Amino acid sequence: MKGAWPLSSILLMLAGVIVACIGAYFIFLRRPLLPEDIRYMRLSAAELAIIGPRLEPWLMQVFRVLGGFALAAGLLAVSLAATAFRTRHPVAVLGAFVGGVSSIGLMAIVNFAIDSNFKWLLLGCALVWGLSLVAFGREEWAARSAPKQR
Repeated sequence: MKGAWPLSSILLMLAGVIVACIGAYFIFLRRPLLPEDIRYMRLSAAELAIIGPRLEPWLMQVFRVLGGFALAAGLLAVSLAATAFRTRHPVAVLGAFVGGVSSIGLMAIVNFAIDSNFKWLLLGCALVWGLSLVAFGREEWAARSAPKQR
């Protein structure tokens, strides 16, 4: 399938780039405590003043690790989309499904559970990932339904 870029691969690449960018955000830009974090933990200003200085350095390390894993997952999705997923290797769709559910899918679900300000953005990314799988299935169906050439 040289030169042909099916929609499924393009969508998976796009989702991978988005997840990699989320990872870079967590590594380089994410503050240790966002207002939504404080709201979720129901911390008063006094409690935050006590715990914040000890919690923030640890959270910075946690978010760097999380960011590294998100960056890696995104880059692996891009690599998968450009290789085995693109050439229709059967195990590639399983890898894309499990990878999407366990990374951006879980992240979106948790962000809805904590009522994050980013929940809709993350759901959008998860939907792009999911659409790549739907497109893969439609492409497979079309290929199997097409008349065989001799």
